[in-house]
Amino acid sequence: MERRAPSPDHHGTEPKMGTDEHERPRGFVPIGAFFLFGAIMAAYAAVTLLKPGSVLDSLWVLNKTGHAQLASLGKGAGLGFVVLSASLCAASVGWFHRRYWGWLLGSTIVAINAAGDLVNLVIGEHLKGAVGAAIAGLLLIYMKRSEVRNYFVTKMK
Repeated sequence: MERRAPSPDHHGTEPKMGTDEHERPRGFVPIGAFFLFGAIMAAYAAVTLLKPGSVLDSLWVLNKTGHAQLASLGKGAGLGFVVLSASLCAASVGWFHRRYWGWLLGSTIVAINAAGDLVNLVIGEHLKGAVGAAIAGLLLIYMKRSEVRNYFVTKMK
């Protein structure tokens, strides 16, 4: 890795938070892409739950039980997925633009997901809950690292 001389405005200090001199943390792009993928999948779920019976329903063959359980909740489940999709989309945009609120929103979404996985674990869905909680926990540990958190700009542009 090439070392650059400090710029005159830094007076030999470490780069300021949010500057381009911060090296992008490994894993930054996959997490932003994960949020975007989640937004797309939540939008798909919303559409199929709000407008059942379309050709799009065919993908639910991968999770027939989940589809049946969500469909039994009515249109409210579809509206919940609309909110989730919008939240994940916003987290992805904020993440890729390195905004602190994007980091905060993404961290909050992952934390809520981890809590849901822990509930699944407690109510008896041991494998699903344990795997989900482990993955979400590892994501949170990564996202809370100072090198990741400090890569985000705190001011609004």
